[in-house]
Amino acid sequence: GLGTRLVQAILDGAQQIATPAFVSTLSICIVFVPVVFLTGPAKYLFTPLAMAVVFAMLASYLLSRTIVPTLVRYLLAGETHGEMPAAPGVFTRIHDAFQRQFERLRAAYVGALELALARRARVLGTFAVVVVSGLVLLPFVGRDFFPTVDTGQFRLHVRAPAGTRIEETEQVFADVEAAIRRIIPNGEIASVIDNIGQPQPINLAFTDSVTLGAADGEILVSLNPERHQPTARWMKTLRETLPREFPGVTFFFQPADIVSQILNFGLPAPIDVQVTGYNQQATHEIALEVAARMGRIPGAVDVHLHQVVNTPSLQVNVDRSRAAELGLTQRDVANSMLVSLSSSAVVSPNYWSDPRSGINYVVAVQTPQSRVDSVNTLMNTAITPSAAGQSQLLSNLATLERREVPAVISHSNVQPVFDVYADVQGRDLGSVAAEVQKIVAEYRAKLPPGHRIAVRGQVESMNSAFVRLGFGLIFAVLLVYLLMVVNFQSWLDPFIIITALPAGFAGIVWMLFVTHTTFSVPALMGAIMSVGVATANSILMVTFANDYMGGLEGPPKAMGGSETARGTRAAPRDRDSRAAALAAGATRLRPVLMTALAMIIGMLPMSLGLGEGGEQNAPLGRAVIGGLSVATFATLFLVPIIYSVLRRRPPREDFLTEQESSHA
Repeated sequence: GLGTRLVQAILDGAQQIATPAFVSTLSICIVFVPVVFLTGPAKYLFTPLAMAVVFAMLASYLLSRTIVPTLVRYLLAGETHGEMPAAPGVFTRIHDAFQRQFERLRAAYVGALELALARRARVLGTFAVVVVSGLVLLPFVGRDFFPTVDTGQFRLHVRAPAGTRIEETEQVFADVEAAIRRIIPNGEIASVIDNIGQPQPINLAFTDSVTLGAADGEILVSLNPERHQPTARWMKTLRETLPREFPGVTFFFQPADIVSQILNFGLPAPIDVQVTGYNQQATHEIALEVAARMGRIPGAVDVHLHQVVNTPSLQVNVDRSRAAELGLTQRDVANSMLVSLSSSAVVSPNYWSDPRSGINYVVAVQTPQSRVDSVNTLMNTAITPSAAGQSQLLSNLATLERREVPAVISHSNVQPVFDVYADVQGRDLGSVAAEVQKIVAEYRAKLPPGHRIAVRGQVESMNSAFVRLGFGLIFAVLLVYLLMVVNFQSWLDPFIIITALPAGFAGIVWMLFVTHTTFSVPALMGAIMSVGVATANSILMVTFANDYMGGLEGPPKAMGGSETARGTRAAPRDRDSRAAALAAGATRLRPVLMTALAMIIGMLPMSLGLGEGGEQNAPLGRAVIGGLSVATFATLFLVPIIYSVLRRRPPREDFLTEQESSHA
């Protein structure tokens, strides 16, 4: 009866697609193996994505093998096949119209595939040109760790000449802020916050500070979230304008948003060239030369040496003999000057407890800075002995010497270090970093003994992530290939399947090049996703072609076949690879297009980069769309052609079965 035929049709359909669907699902899951090799921020950003896709694919396969056949059994039991309803509804008419258009598309595709199979050399040459063009364009795409996101904020560091008093620095900041408000329209500025001077000393015990003294500070500008021009445009304008208006003042931008700060690992710039060595003078000279060379690199901006070495200071030289005569030591001098000028709140705090509230307050007594207005005033500081004795003036036992000293001495692995920071503008980070690496390699060859030079920061993480993803992707493709070898019991069929991948990679390069998008970790994740889907579609094509050559499938309706011919074994003389490739293309056109279009349409909103932070994931969507579009054409045309060229006889399993039956 009808119920028996329906159940048998469900079983036949499930049996036909079970193995290729399982292999396709595993292929999509395996291509996410490269995520395991990631470290740092990229790992935490994309591990959830990989896990979500893998578990969703496994769950979808499980449901397609269990729930879907059951629903078909009960929902389609009352349907009639081949009979038109008396009064077709709206959905029926829409479905019929779509089906007619799709059959026209299928007929056009079959004709195009027949033409391609007749002119295989030209089609292979065309795909070869596409792949080669992708390789040629690859260097022009550029590389970035992550795309730049317009957060509507920028942080400008302002550094006046070393030794500038904080009152004068405040006036410089007021003038700079006025210039910023003059350049950027008032309606586009939401707020401007100045932070001048060095942070509390206790903070410097835990982390380095970009502000090194009273001559340093930062200006945080927040643009109007409702309407403002691109933040990068204003940053470029300020880079060009402010140095001309304020000669002698150093300007450079720092990451304002938390994402950029995390990617830079807290550094003020994505490129950090560290020069280390115990000879500080020689190390400083090398760092200055490196900074000068980096400043001439196209696209490198805000190149500056982080450490300031010419901060004016007064060195107190204690006459030890005279101090001993007065019953004082150098330690007494140091303690007395510390307490007098800075109080003992940091080294030895004193507390007063409010008897009414019970709250403790730090009591700090120090000489007001306004009272220390000359060297003579400083020399009149009272020095108190630690033991019993009479206090003495500093001028009675010491002299002062004017010197220039480093504002802060940074260390890396115990050695003093000088950092040369650089940012990029109008060029990708990878290209600028490549030229920086050449300069570093040149200086590394001629460094004095005991000195080292290395590139740190976001560049180091980017190179590591690209290498790990590259090796991981190769490893994933190898795993997918071996999985298909086990499934097909052949080394040839998996090779035919993966021939669509080079075209997919070329499509990714073309899409990124056309949309002016650089290669980044999100773009590589998109490449990984497109590899999985392209492999799954090619598996469907080759599986059907093998079944057709083995006589397990009849010709499709688009090639003149009938429903009764489906499932009947073909005669050996019909086992032609060209006919099998044509039949596979005609039959698998619908699932291939459904899978590819579902992924492409789903990625369209992401590729547009709309919404807050949309630029972050736009490369992923563009890579998937570009790679899958070209890979789908390769699956529909290149894979059948390669199959017809390389597959000279039926699959080995059916071939052995035929041989055994002939000997029986």
